[in-house]
Amino acid sequence: MWTCERVAGAELDVEEVLALYRASTLAERRPVADVERFARMLAGANLVVVAREEDGRLIGISRAITDGAYATYLSDLAVDVSHQGRGVGRDLVRATGEAAPQATLILLAAPAAVDYYPHIGFTRHDSAWTLQGPSDPEARPSPEAPSPANAPRPTRG
Repeated sequence: MWTCERVAGAELDVEEVLALYRASTLAERRPVADVERFARMLAGANLVVVAREEDGRLIGISRAITDGAYATYLSDLAVDVSHQGRGVGRDLVRATGEAAPQATLILLAAPAAVDYYPHIGFTRHDSAWTLQGPSDPEARPSPEAPSPANAPRPTRG
């Protein structure tokens, strides 16, 4: 059995969390090779819930940012592959929602997890948009995106 508890992301052992991300496959879409950046990700999240086995082993994490009143962006939901399908993810989502009960949980699903979220109560939202940060080394501009040199400029009128 496992327990879920809210923790301060900055107090987590970064290497332990990195190992979980690798064991969950979320490492494929997160900057796990940049330990300093990853540590900033943990420290910057103001709502972090972990799932641990009775022996203390980290088996899951929910990393979110919330205003506590309207919106909670669930940035990462990672569960060790060996524990998936047992309810760990559902428990992490429940505990995250309980920490800010008036807020709507919002997330962008990994392609492989698209069918999981409706199973635990989420509703699809077709108008989400993302814009990569200009200094993100992992950012991939879309083919339709204008380059900075020929981007439309605002006009005054």
